[in-house]
Formats: sequence, C-alpha cells, structure tokens
Amino acid sequence: MAEPKTKPTDASVEAFLDAAQPPRRVEEGHRLATIMREETGMEPVMWGSSMVGYGSYHYVSASRTSTTEGDWPKVAFSPRKGAISLYGLKDQPEGAALLPDLGGYSEGAGCVYVKRLEQVDEQVLRRLIRIAWSRGDDPVRGDGRRDDR
Repeated sequence: MAEPKTKPTDASVEAFLDAAQPPRRVEEGHRLATIMREETGMEPVMWGSSMVGYGSYHYVSASRTSTTEGDWPKVAFSPRKGAISLYGLKDQPEGAALLPDLGGYSEGAGCVYVKRLEQVDEQVLRRLIRIAWSRGDDPVRGDGRRDDR
C-alpha cells in the first residue's frame, strides 16, 4: 500500500498565509481561515507544505490493482498564485449539488478553484464547508476495499 505524501505538519499556518503571493492572497487566505475556523470550530493545521486543513477523515480508495488509504483533511484550502484551491467542498452529494450556487469558480479533479474570494457567495461557501465538515470516514468492506454501495 502506498504511503500518502500529504500529512499534517507542525509548520505555522500564519507564516504560510503571510507569505502567500500575490499580496491579495494574504488577505484572502486569512479571511478564508477565519471562515473555516468559524464553521468547523477547529484551528487550522498545515497539511504538507501548501495546504491549510481542518479536521481529518480516513479514506480508502481501491482500484483493480491496489488499495490506497490514509487520512485527509475534511476541508482545506491553499491560496495559490493563480487561484485559491478549496478541498472537500464537492466530495459529498449535497455539496456537489450546491456548488453551482457558489458563484465564480472552476473545478479540478478533487478541488474547486476560486480566482477571487469576493466573487463567491459567502453564505453558500459556509454551507459547503459545513457539509464537508460533516463527512465521516470511508466505509470499508472486510477485504479492506471501499464499500461504494
């Protein structure tokens, strides 16, 4: 089984956010950290070198040839240069259904990209965070593979 590369670290979230580029990402990153803290009730933790995460869940991902499992933040973000990456918002069916109401965004395989925080509906964002936060661990079958029923 492959070992996940992205794990919680002791790195400073504050220092990471303060170093974001371009400069508007500093303000957006701190604002997003506040919103996520308010909605989850948790303090942020750095996951790897570039992701600010809240809480965690255990995932199991099975393919025909192998099973990967590990822990991942329930909700997270990264204030990247080109866009803010938001993780966990579309993982649950209720979140995926609500996503079109968010405002200006695009999607990647596992995340939602927002060019400017001001372009999204904050109340919808808060609902998406609460939905992501409600996620539990992935159910597994006796053979260790995910139960997708």
